[in-house]
Amino acid sequence: MKKIFHLAFLLASLSVMSQSDAEKAVSTISKSQIESQIYFLASDELKGRETGSDELKIAAAYIANDLKKNKVIPAGDNGSFYQNVPMERISAPKKISLRINDVVGEIFLGMYVKNIDFKGDAIFLNYGSEADFEGRDVKGKLIIVKAGTPETKDARAKFMAGRSKRALAKSLGAMALIELGEVDENTFNRYAHYFNEPKTRLKGEEETESFVHIWMIDKGMAAAASLDASTAVKVDFKIEGIVTEEFSSRNVVGYLEGSDPKLKDEFVIYSAHYDHVGIGKPNAENDSIYNGARDNVVGTITVLNVAENFAKYPTKRSALFILFTGEEKGLLGSTYYAEHPCLPLEKMVYCFNSDNAGYNDTSKITIFGLNRTNMGHHIEAAAKAFDLTAIDDPAPEQNLFDRSDNVNFAKKGIPSPTYSLGFNAFDDEINKYYHQVTDNPDNLDYDYLVKFFKSYVLSSRLIANDPVTPFWTEGDKYYEAGMELYKKKMETNAVMD
Repeated sequence: MKKIFHLAFLLASLSVMSQSDAEKAVSTISKSQIESQIYFLASDELKGRETGSDELKIAAAYIANDLKKNKVIPAGDNGSFYQNVPMERISAPKKISLRINDVVGEIFLGMYVKNIDFKGDAIFLNYGSEADFEGRDVKGKLIIVKAGTPETKDARAKFMAGRSKRALAKSLGAMALIELGEVDENTFNRYAHYFNEPKTRLKGEEETESFVHIWMIDKGMAAAASLDASTAVKVDFKIEGIVTEEFSSRNVVGYLEGSDPKLKDEFVIYSAHYDHVGIGKPNAENDSIYNGARDNVVGTITVLNVAENFAKYPTKRSALFILFTGEEKGLLGSTYYAEHPCLPLEKMVYCFNSDNAGYNDTSKITIFGLNRTNMGHHIEAAAKAFDLTAIDDPAPEQNLFDRSDNVNFAKKGIPSPTYSLGFNAFDDEINKYYHQVTDNPDNLDYDYLVKFFKSYVLSSRLIANDPVTPFWTEGDKYYEAGMELYKKKMETNAVMD
């Protein structure tokens, strides 16, 4: 009897061993499980998973318990799955008031704010181009400009243009920048939910932004037109009521050891952020909860599915799973982790981040950085295995590679693409859900998500089992950082040998 049992066990083991990575990737993914996981983390009861909220703590506990269920080893503080991230919350101003000559502002967006009380002269510099600033002494002055450029039409382009104006004004010593702009109500509400809410930063960062930058909504650009005709600009400008409080939030961190005696010393990071933007202004249907199903419950569950798969079928390289807090507040969780890693960064050879805004093409997956490392062919092959096409960033003007948690690892030198739902352009279909109360679990295409998840798991398996160590494509802007990081690793190994 014992011999028969041993033979059956041996045959079962050989059957598992003979499975391809594609078969293993498929075997642990269930549409019903994906739905139940997404419906929980994107439920109204979690109130949009605002960083620092009790609801985000519930989400963290759910993620930690799921990792524990799959025998993932805790890598956080004091033997737990949690890495505490100390933060500070800076309240929104109680009041912003602004008078420019005889025009009184009523509606504002506070990009960078601090308590300020200014009364005096200001300088109007048209659109605030480099040519407009040329030859002007703006040190210590308050600068007023029109939003965007003469060519920009849409609101996003106007806001993007403001970044370079702010950088220029600040570099020349100006004290504040006020942009006069006009946007529709929906666009204003979307941006106000971010800019006019309390801000969050890591504890110990600069106390306040030394430079003030706001938008004043200028209907019909009437105020800007009056300034075009003015020879002097008098301003009465006040921001008041900003206060700061300390709190902490959590990254969730765990690992699985690889199966190969040598390659297990190399880790691949599988990461996603699990926070979202909380509760905002009600829409026409009186919905005020930003559930964030796409952004980024899908990414979170993608990583949990990899953990489940690797627990059943270990890969040659080890796996580190990190679910970040505070991404929506400025990549705070990943910024903190990159400076306070739970495991040595030089052991991390790849970071496969998963983050999403939405999708408009269910035949594709979008990879920010697909061709920036030597692992792109695995991602393409995995997508093809499930009738998907992997494409590189279709909207480079959005600089999306550097706007998710992966960038904090890229800066350290770790090859770090971001795996995302398929889209061809950052268009109205994306904006319909991106940071909107409409980003709910009941309007997702779960048949597409099954293929999306399978592709991510298979990509992860192929990368984790490849005898070739992942690295940047030569010439990439993070290539030299990678050379420096892994030089330290090679030096450490040489000393140990």
